[in-house]
Amino acid sequence: MSFADCDTYGTDARYDAALGPSRPCRSLHQLAAVRRREGLSRRAVARRLGTDVRSVRLQEEQTFDMPLSQLYDWQRALGVPVSELLADADDALSPPVLKRAQMVRLMKTAAAIRERSRQTPVQRMAQMLVEQILEIMPELKDVSPWNAVGHRRTLDDLGQAAHRRLSLDALADLMDGG
Repeated sequence: MSFADCDTYGTDARYDAALGPSRPCRSLHQLAAVRRREGLSRRAVARRLGTDVRSVRLQEEQTFDMPLSQLYDWQRALGVPVSELLADADDALSPPVLKRAQMVRLMKTAAAIRERSRQTPVQRMAQMLVEQILEIMPELKDVSPWNAVGHRRTLDDLGQAAHRRLSLDALADLMDGG
């Protein structure tokens, strides 16, 4: 939908049988942008929310009008302040929010280096970096490292995966690449 589809009241002039008339036209939130910035897939967020990927995709639409309780669920799932999820009037992140996002990425990187390095000097340097980041932003103490990509699964992991059922939503998410 484009702003050309909006009437003078800032709502969608078209009628949608599922949502009814006059949906809000301007962006209400930035869930998808924050999810991508935090490095999470729709599938991971769906697991954290206890829902399916299709619902996550629907809720990420910028004009999806969700209850405040659902916004707080997203806040917990993404581990960010609620203010980061709300769309600003000019759609730009405020400087404190942008700084926090940068610090979270830095902390994830430092924690990943500390966790995965086999060299003691590199581990010590990463630990020092983590401690320095925590001096600046103590609330980042529970930030986890980036997920490992391409690591081999153990035979036990493979056995567990074989017992799980693949839902149609998960399959659709794989096909969409999101």
